[in-house]
Amino acid sequence: MGQSRIKLRSFRATPPPQTPPATIGSVKLNIPNLLTYLRIAAIPFVIGVYYLPGDWLTLHEKNLWATWTCALAAVTDWVDGWLARKLNQTSAFGAFLDPVADKLMVAAVLAILLQMERVDAVIAFIIIGREIAISALREWMAQLGATKSVAVNMAGKVKTVAQMVALPMLLYHNKLHGFDAHYWGTILLYGAAFLTLYSMFFYLKAAWPTLMAKSP
Repeated sequence: MGQSRIKLRSFRATPPPQTPPATIGSVKLNIPNLLTYLRIAAIPFVIGVYYLPGDWLTLHEKNLWATWTCALAAVTDWVDGWLARKLNQTSAFGAFLDPVADKLMVAAVLAILLQMERVDAVIAFIIIGREIAISALREWMAQLGATKSVAVNMAGKVKTVAQMVALPMLLYHNKLHGFDAHYWGTILLYGAAFLTLYSMFFYLKAAWPTLMAKSP
């Protein structure tokens, strides 16, 4: 009697189709990028709260709203970078947009503080002018293929931290349980301005040989 061979077929479970991530245009809308968008969206609120009528909010209440918004924006600046690395969601667009959001927030807050005479015009010019100069330098170095020469250093990181702590304190302006937020915020901002100049000269010194070698 012939033996019949029965072939057993193995079945593999077909994985469910994955839903593609949401996009805005051709840009993936992941959590880190969403936090960066929210940080940019918060900028008009920080400015606009001071234009509300005085019978809607007192100046102290305006200071509080602006302070909390600016402080949360500073926190999300750290969180979105951490999440991008943790979730493996780093992208070229995120690397571009994140520092842009930071610079826009800093410039907006400095403009408000300058208008309210809480910060010196020279300090505001140093900080904003440095950001413009270094952004232009990094763009030029990218065209030369030498972006590592102007990578963020420790002085730049400390400057950013001092800046992000100082600005909410200057927005709050008043004393809190004996703590003079305006005084210490001013000290921190002066320190940030010093580090701003130091890091700028550091970047220029690092980039100078490449710039001279590539110049006609």
